[in-house]
Amino acid sequence: MAATFQNAVLTGACGGLGQALARELIGQGAAVALVGLNRPALETLAALAPERCAVYMPDVADTTAMQAMAADWMGRRGTPDLVIANAGVAGGFDTAEADDLAVLRRMLEINLLGAATTFQPFVKAMRAQRRGALVGVASIAGWRGMPGNGAYCASKGGLIRYLESLRAELRGESIVVSTVSPGYLRTALTAGNRFAMPGLMEPDAAARALLAGVAQGRTHIVLPARIGWLARLLNLLPDALHDRLLLGQPRKPRVGEAGATAIPGLSLPAETPTQNESKNA
Repeated sequence: MAATFQNAVLTGACGGLGQALARELIGQGAAVALVGLNRPALETLAALAPERCAVYMPDVADTTAMQAMAADWMGRRGTPDLVIANAGVAGGFDTAEADDLAVLRRMLEINLLGAATTFQPFVKAMRAQRRGALVGVASIAGWRGMPGNGAYCASKGGLIRYLESLRAELRGESIVVSTVSPGYLRTALTAGNRFAMPGLMEPDAAARALLAGVAQGRTHIVLPARIGWLARLLNLLPDALHDRLLLGQPRKPRVGEAGATAIPGLSLPAETPTQNESKNA
């Protein structure tokens, strides 16, 4: 199978959708910069095609580290034709709890700021070559807020608006900006969910659909497509009814609760700063 993309940069390559994307791109023959925080997972992927892959472990919210990664990769392989900002973390949120404000801050750093720091080093080079695709992995959760999930919904909703702005800025420059809104994927980020997950999708299928959509120049991709229609129908409900339905669902686990996923770089006031590695970061 001929490669659609020849040179790709992928954050959040360690697990879930990111790992599936990495395997698909490598399998298609692309050179891939694998960005994440789990070195063994990244090195396992790189071993699939060591002559075409490089491993990087910056904090995606660290501008200097991300610029250094980009400079090194472009020095090796040139300007990428595909950059996917996939790094993301999730967790429950309760505004009444002071510690959760740190969770909100870190989630915004990774999920929202991390996309901008991923794209920024490549935009001028893509403009110069007059082609490329910038892909931001948002979420259906960014379409409307959900009880107990305010931090994640805010970060993904902000990402959707950021991508809209970037798309307008780059229109006419042969650079495609794609917003990807997955519903529920079978990954570490959803493993602890205690509520119904309609349309649950396997990461491999999602990766193939995502790359096919980007290759077609689509600016909005929902995975799977039917979950987008369901979300749109729910959004037609009056606020009071919509909120009542969601309040009846179990909440996503907060940091420290059973089923919660680790958030790398999170420092809670009463704890020593941690560098726990998220499987999707």
